[in-house]
Amino acid sequence: MASQNQPHEQLQTLMQAGQLSESMSFSGLMSKEDEDMSKSALSTFKAKEEEIEKKKLEVKERVQAQLGRIEEETRRLAAIQEELEALTDPLKKEVTLVRKKIDSVNKELKPLGHNCQKKEREYKEALDAFNEKNKEKVQLITRLMELVSESEKERMKKLDELSKSIETVK
Repeated sequence: MASQNQPHEQLQTLMQAGQLSESMSFSGLMSKEDEDMSKSALSTFKAKEEEIEKKKLEVKERVQAQLGRIEEETRRLAAIQEELEALTDPLKKEVTLVRKKIDSVNKELKPLGHNCQKKEREYKEALDAFNEKNKEKVQLITRLMELVSESEKERMKKLDELSKSIETVK
């Protein structure tokens, strides 16, 4: 009896660790190939997640750097404009054009910042949904293993009864 419980306990340990794949051998334990596939999928997922996080940080840094440069450029241009206004402003049209371009770039940067934040929220929501479905899968696999185990016990009981009835017929 203790030897029958041991594989079941190992299986429960595997399921709790979230390492059980959808395709299992008849005995109920994962094959080496399934385990490797599961580990590979997990490492691939982790690598993709790290890559996404890295790219997200790079985009944030670039946006922040651009914002800093634009603000610095705006201050610099304001100072130049003051100097030009102090003179008889021969380049007034060009300064005005540059300022308008800066304003335009600033207006374009705001939605980009909002878009980054929106994408972050979407990523977190997708990750949460993925984790929830994964948890549901593990629960379903646990239930399946319970049903299979119960079915095996019932069939063994029925076989024992049939075997005893055959022996009594002799």
